[in-house]
Amino acid sequence: MRQHSELFEALKRSPFRARFKLGPRDQAYLRDKGIEDVVAHAKRFIAERLAPASPVNDGKQTPWRGHPVFVAQHATATCCRGCLMKWHHIAKGRELSREEQDYVVGVITSWLKTQSSSQPQPSQPELF
Repeated sequence: MRQHSELFEALKRSPFRARFKLGPRDQAYLRDKGIEDVVAHAKRFIAERLAPASPVNDGKQTPWRGHPVFVAQHATATCCRGCLMKWHHIAKGRELSREEQDYVVGVITSWLKTQSSSQPQPSQPELF
């Protein structure tokens, strides 16, 4: 597993990975649900779709859109076991340990927090 700072610097240098950003709908979802709920979704997605030794449809199990976590997975190369091996040095062919699952969720969470802090917040209407 890589240090977050080293990983995010490498991801910035990848034209493919760097192009992923949360769209308005995903930003609104993250804002409305809150980071805690979205991270809970990430934990479930990782446990069900990425953690098994041989995930169903590996390499195609993560949709491109439809949830902020899916976008984050593609942006952080946590979308399939091949990307986990290439970018994070986590071997294929075995179930992810709890520590590895926590690492993946931590990477996704860091990216989501960066995205939510870099987006302008909707202005509040003045009441008086």
